[in-house]
Amino acid sequence: MPHSSSHAHPHTEHHFEASDTVRDIVIGMADGLTVPFALAAGISGVAAGIDIIVTAGVAEIAAGSIAMGLGGYLAARTERQHYLAERDREEQEILNVPHRERKEVIDIMAQYGVTKSECEPMLAGLERNPIAWRDFMMRFELGLEEPQPAAARKSALTIALSYLVGGLIPLAPYMVSKSVSTALTISTVVTLFALFVFGYLKGSVTGTGALKSGMQTLLVGGLAAAAAFGIARLIS
Repeated sequence: MPHSSSHAHPHTEHHFEASDTVRDIVIGMADGLTVPFALAAGISGVAAGIDIIVTAGVAEIAAGSIAMGLGGYLAARTERQHYLAERDREEQEILNVPHRERKEVIDIMAQYGVTKSECEPMLAGLERNPIAWRDFMMRFELGLEEPQPAAARKSALTIALSYLVGGLIPLAPYMVSKSVSTALTISTVVTLFALFVFGYLKGSVTGTGALKSGMQTLLVGGLAAAAAFGIARLIS
């Protein structure tokens, strides 16, 4: 009897593997949309000239993208340094206190319903291969995955570019309009729409609920701009 087509191909699980990149885009784009928008709206509230608003906005986007990118770089570097330090510690523990590491393996596997006697062949295999033992402990005891060496640079570039793209959206109306009030109106509509779309797409990709994510992002960005505009009006 011929096998059905569903068994003709090996089963493949599709997991979302670009979570770090999506996280960096979210960090950069969310701040890029919100901060320059709030700044431009705030300066608009004190009846400043449109050229001043554009200059301040461009300066903020440049400084913000550099600062955010640097922050992402340092965070990724710190994450890798933490991983390497923990890996060295695990290697020393396997070398110096193997009996304690054996017990930790047994305790870990007990959480999955594997008995101590069933662990013995596995422990024998790990003891023959200390590198595999170390990697097992890193993943199952500490829950750590090794960050890629280039992750810091990639994270910095992704965050910086996302901030730059996000920041240009609220500032663009000021660059093409001669009226501050007109530019503010267009910037508000365009940016609030962009915030909703960005939040919607973020929710779709991460599986947290597209509509809910869109509304939350819209609310946070709108409140930030309204607060900056109101404070500037009060001060003036």
